[in-house]
Amino acid sequence: MPYRVTRYQQTPNPDALKCELDRSTGRHKGPPRSFRSAEQAAGDPLGRAIMQIPGIAGVLIHEDWLTITRAPNTPWESLKPHLERTLGSAT
Repeated sequence: MPYRVTRYQQTPNPDALKCELDRSTGRHKGPPRSFRSAEQAAGDPLGRAIMQIPGIAGVLIHEDWLTITRAPNTPWESLKPHLERTLGSAT
């Protein structure tokens, strides 16, 4: 079942954006999952898919939200549609 972003929220870091999701990522217990490369996320299907989006430098995945970090000089306007498509096809 795909995910949908219900709200974007600014963070104190101008290169990070919190994305509230419409359902749980299945991570109810334990620490959030954090990845800085596709290789680090290789064992996590959602993390791997997000890290393959050009311009994303990191992702923190929690129970019903995630925070993405953009690479320098990457506009949010170009990342949001890619993220929404990726989440929309995630299982």
